[in-house]
Amino acid sequence: MSNDPKLVAEPRTSTGTSSARRLRKAGRTPGNIYGHKQESIAFSIENDVLIPILKTGHKVVDFELDGKTDKAIIQDVQWDTFSKYVQHFDLLRVDPEERVHVEVALSLKGTSPGVLRGGILEQPRHSIPVDCPVIRLPDRIDVRIGSLELGESLHVSDLELPPEVTTPLPPNEVLVHIVVPKKGVELEATEGEAAEGEASAATE
Repeated sequence: MSNDPKLVAEPRTSTGTSSARRLRKAGRTPGNIYGHKQESIAFSIENDVLIPILKTGHKVVDFELDGKTDKAIIQDVQWDTFSKYVQHFDLLRVDPEERVHVEVALSLKGTSPGVLRGGILEQPRHSIPVDCPVIRLPDRIDVRIGSLELGESLHVSDLELPPEVTTPLPPNEVLVHIVVPKKGVELEATEGEAAEGEASAATE
């Protein structure tokens, strides 16, 4: 039995801006499903079902339409200007046996001791490319920064990737770095120079 959320859709008999507007007023979101050399089909989904799934970041769903179920990946999601509702979204049919190559978001977990000491957290990457079976596609990949001190970095090799998930990125690529503030560096240098001056004065 699939652990993926299920979207039960209704076919759309008409398309266009006015039709989409009527659907949204009725509490439904218009969408399209395509892929696997099958025709593209226009459908609609209840907002109360779709929005919670999107907010979890889950990418793989069981899509049911007219009694037929396909495994699909949530693709392009178009939110309104204020990100309150979805204007339209696309689904891509996939074979449960096939592998996918997609970007997965990184989620920082914990609080860095280095940040608490005044360090600046720099995150060069907010997502990474992964290769995995579609049914193993993670919603996100956690990056645990709870032990990261000033000047330290987390690299690709430090990630705990889920089973059967790999990334083509080099192991030494930096994902998160705790930078020592420049003011702190300058302050330390000034204090050091002052100490040296005092020592020189004492010698004289």
